[in-house]
Amino acid sequence: QVQLVESGGGLVQAGDSLRLSCVPSGKMYGLTTMNWWRQAPGNQRELVASITNSDITTYADSVKGRFIISRNSTKNIIYLQMNNLKSEDTAVYTCNFQRFWLRRYDHWGQGTQVTVSS
Repeated sequence: QVQLVESGGGLVQAGDSLRLSCVPSGKMYGLTTMNWWRQAPGNQRELVASITNSDITTYADSVKGRFIISRNSTKNIIYLQMNNLKSEDTAVYTCNFQRFWLRRYDHWGQGTQVTVSS
C-alpha cells in the first residue's frame, strides 16, 4: 500500500519562503512522475510542478522562477521550495505520484495548507 505524507505548510507573510516535503511509503515500482498540485477555495485544482524519474521538471507559469521541485531519488522524497510567496499562492498543496506497473496508478497525499498573508 503506497502512502504519501506531506509536511512543511504553514502561515507566512508575502515574500517569505517555505519548503514542502512529500514522503512516500510502500513499493514504488514503475514510478514515472511526481507532482505538486494546489487548490484554493472556490478554485479548480492546479498542477504546480512536476518532476519525472529522469529529473525533468515543469512548472505552472504562475510559479516559474519562484518555485523549485526536486527529489531525493534514493528515497523518492520530493520537495517544493517556494520562494517569494504571494497571497495568491494560498492553497492546500498535495503531492501525487504516478506509477505504471501493468497499469497506471495515481497516489495522493492528504495535503498541507499554505497560507500567505499580504
